[in-house]
Amino acid sequence: MTAVPARESKDDDVARRRREFAALLGEFRRTAVLVPLDEDDVPLVGDYGGIRWIYAFSDEAALARFAVARGEGSREWAYRRVLGARLLDAAVPATGVPCGVALDVGSDGDGVLFPPVAGIVPDKSALDVEEKGSNRGER
Repeated sequence: MTAVPARESKDDDVARRRREFAALLGEFRRTAVLVPLDEDDVPLVGDYGGIRWIYAFSDEAALARFAVARGEGSREWAYRRVLGARLLDAAVPATGVPCGVALDVGSDGDGVLFPPVAGIVPDKSALDVEEKGSNRGER
């Protein structure tokens, strides 16, 4: 007789997914990623859903997939290597608007979003943290 594995409860599934995301976030923070630059030598960003997303890529192949998806695969792409922690802790707050990091956009199923929420970006830039005595709606 073989044992049937117990089904994971919804709470266990949520806890497992949170642990997995925390590990992924930690790895991202410790890793240098490629940040493509626009013609003014500023990180390339996109706006979606009221949030500005800084584009970052794990390697040149992921950046190339993004370029091809944009129809710009034939041009040269300037980029800078930046530690993930620096993007989340310094670049995101410097934008002055709700901002997160989009890793490996254009890579089927491999992309990850690091949204502007507590535990990912500094509290002063997190959309889910209320500051005492301020109106966060005025940015």
